[in-house]
Amino acid sequence: MAVDTLILAAVTVIYLAVTMAVGYLGYRQTKHAEDYMVAGRRMNPVILALSYGATFISTSAIVGFGGMAANYGMGLIWLTVFNIGAGILIAFLVFGKKTREIGKRLGAVTFPDLMGKRFGSGFMQYASAALIMTGMPLYTAAILIGGARFLETALALPYVTALLIFALITAVYVVIGGLIAVMYTDALQGALMLVGMTLLLVFTYMATGGVVHAHQALTEMAPLVPPVLAGLGHTGWTSMPALGSVIWYTVVTTLVLGVGIGVLAQPQLAVRFMTAKDSRTLNRAVLVGGPFILMMTGVAFTVGAVSNVYFYEHTGKIASAAVAGGNVDLIIPTFIDLAMPPWFVVVFMLTLLAAAMSTLASLFHAMGTAIGYDIWKHLKEQKPSLAANRVGIVVMILVSVALALALPGSIIARATAMFMGLCASAFLPAFAYGMYAKEPSAAAAKASLLAGAAAWFLWTAFVHKTESSVMGLSHLLFRTPALLGFPWNVIDPLIIALPLALAALVVVLRRERRVPAA
Repeated sequence: MAVDTLILAAVTVIYLAVTMAVGYLGYRQTKHAEDYMVAGRRMNPVILALSYGATFISTSAIVGFGGMAANYGMGLIWLTVFNIGAGILIAFLVFGKKTREIGKRLGAVTFPDLMGKRFGSGFMQYASAALIMTGMPLYTAAILIGGARFLETALALPYVTALLIFALITAVYVVIGGLIAVMYTDALQGALMLVGMTLLLVFTYMATGGVVHAHQALTEMAPLVPPVLAGLGHTGWTSMPALGSVIWYTVVTTLVLGVGIGVLAQPQLAVRFMTAKDSRTLNRAVLVGGPFILMMTGVAFTVGAVSNVYFYEHTGKIASAAVAGGNVDLIIPTFIDLAMPPWFVVVFMLTLLAAAMSTLASLFHAMGTAIGYDIWKHLKEQKPSLAANRVGIVVMILVSVALALALPGSIIARATAMFMGLCASAFLPAFAYGMYAKEPSAAAAKASLLAGAAAWFLWTAFVHKTESSVMGLSHLLFRTPALLGFPWNVIDPLIIALPLALAALVVVLRRERRVPAA
């Protein structure tokens, strides 16, 4: 559907101008390194909740996971349940309060800094920073791809051009303004996302004959499941995949558990807790964050699945067959372009811009401070340097853009799940232990981090076929794309690595208790 170029340009310019103005406001309030790193530890609950939610929900959730819902069905709604239960309630009330309290007491300003100071271990800080610098660019690249794919579809922009526009605009206010600018712009973008996703849900049901007709038609489309997907366990778009099938393991272990649990140990989210003024701020933020996550993820997964009805009624094809090359990352952008009023295409483009920019800003900030503070400051400086942080952000932006250009199609949801699974495997047991132990053991934390990270990398490279077949290490060394067969080769690395990380923590703690004090 054609979009009036003049209207689109005007709205986009206004949006970017407002975003930059809000970012400038954050810049004006950034006076010290603590302002740049943790927003001065004085954020109010609404801005905190919207910033957290906008950082959590990105184009990967809307475009990537929406496309996965179009492919696999509404079973992904279970991820919404996990997102609210773990990502909001447990994250804020169980981890958030302790993170804020301990972070303030220790003067920690980044997630690696918190880990290092809590365990009195330089290794924990450097290793955490190294994992962020290694794994986070993959997630960042996925966000860039999600936004660029929509611009490519809606505006007929070259993919590379769209990618560079996203990165450049976001980089400006992150590099200059730090976390205050990031959180202020996040709140603005989160409000825009809420409006856009609400309208999307309404227009989707209008385009598919209403709620009852849409879901009934979607249920009746079960015989249209392609034979290949049916053979892998797909039973229809309104039912869960066959228990124990390939798609069941993918949906449950990778998409639902991988992201639902992985959110608890996200460095860019954990640092938000350290910006809260007090515990009451976190309690109040839950009241805003819960409904926000419900609308963002619930709408994306519902619209993705229901889009099959629209595509079939108008093109005679299911969603994945109606887009170029079967690329699921194109399903949501194509659906919006075909089914929505022209003016809403503009609104939704701004929604995706907001979703992408809010998450990108936080990821750029987390990666840059990992270099500029956790690594560079401790190796070269005696005190935090804003210049070093800004240089670090620029370096990681360039790495992320290069990676986005190299990644294949249909990668957005997969890359998101990979990063979140890595964070949970490496960080979650040690993070939880450190927040609640009276005198946490550095040796136990090191063992947990190393065991979790190593197990995740090994399972990813040699067993989980989705990645091992692409990476090629298993084929190079053992002449097979995956060392183990079904079901092991479709079980997400998180399911193996997280228990091993927890076991390593427990084993070292028990050994230390058996050793008598000197």
